[in-house]
Amino acid sequence: MELPLAGIRVVEFVHMIMGPTTGLVLGDLGADVIKVEPHPSGDNTRRLTGAGAGFFTLMNRNKRSIAVDLKHPEGLALVKRLVATADAVVENFRPGAMDKLGLGASTLMAENPRLIYCSNKGFLPGPYDHRVALDEVVQMMGGLAYMTGYRDKPLRAGSSVNDIMGGMFGAIGILAAIEERHRTGRGRHIQSGLFENNVLLVAQHMAQYAITGQEAPPMTDRRPAWPIYDIFETRDGRLFVGVVTDTQWSIFCEAFGLPDLATDPTLSNSAERVAARERTLPRVAAALRAYTTKDLAQRCEELGLPFAPITRPVELFDDPHLNAAGGLVPVTLPDGRQSKLPALPIAIDGERPGLTRDIPAIGQQTEEIARELGYTDESITTLRAQNVIA
Repeated sequence: MELPLAGIRVVEFVHMIMGPTTGLVLGDLGADVIKVEPHPSGDNTRRLTGAGAGFFTLMNRNKRSIAVDLKHPEGLALVKRLVATADAVVENFRPGAMDKLGLGASTLMAENPRLIYCSNKGFLPGPYDHRVALDEVVQMMGGLAYMTGYRDKPLRAGSSVNDIMGGMFGAIGILAAIEERHRTGRGRHIQSGLFENNVLLVAQHMAQYAITGQEAPPMTDRRPAWPIYDIFETRDGRLFVGVVTDTQWSIFCEAFGLPDLATDPTLSNSAERVAARERTLPRVAAALRAYTTKDLAQRCEELGLPFAPITRPVELFDDPHLNAAGGLVPVTLPDGRQSKLPALPIAIDGERPGLTRDIPAIGQQTEEIARELGYTDESITTLRAQNVIA
């Protein structure tokens, strides 16, 4: 597939999740993403264990790696020569870190006015912008942990949602700036913030309060906006079932032996049905308990009703839809084994963007990229002898 960002070059100075996500999105869509890693040890994310063991492998496909000692004048000169060829730079280090290296936005954009410089940070400009942030930090201070957990026990969401989504907004900002550059010929300094991303995630609850004056309770305090929107016990397991429209209500009641609920004049609209959940849900639960999970899922699919099995992440490796539709991308794991990880949730003309480059080793393409920049074999040998590059 010819990818839409072919011909765009991105240079990234990133680690962990947020910054690498920006490059992942752009690289999967065809950009030439060059990952600058510290020589000789590489990105520290490569060595994470436990819950962080998958970060590097997930976020660094479709990229080339160059390992350079940025504290050496020749290393900095090489990287600046690389940036001069770039459309965009992405970084997600502490405020001021890139400036100390001589690679801050003001410096690089002065040298290359067409450059788009993307800073993925914990906070956008304001009183908090000096703070160190992590996904869990902003989930706690941004209301998401409160909404996910119990009233007296906040709980982080089960994914690095702000890191991933914040990185996506970095990519969106870069793409917007590239489009503007077609008209102006100049780059922009794009900033994406973890905290502000989290605030957007809870904005629906803020809007509810602004409109109704009622504060949204945590999601563990079940108050759905729909008459049926719950996990139900089956004969051999559980299944989530939703009924959210008048048409679905009629279909559901007729199909599962509850015709009196469909004709009940006190259940004529969604608001009345929601108010009556305490009365109707026990009957609904009893009707669904007669089915096996498989049979209930099949019946809901036939009826066009929303449903979902309760799935663990490890089970997704074998999901038939993901495997049939290019939803999982083959990659090589750090120990050399083959696996597959999720593709971008995008289809282009019905086709999912896949793998063009496997996960790079530390500095795997250093010499290749140096030659592209005009370095001779002799100069590359000298840089290597000086321990400037891998």
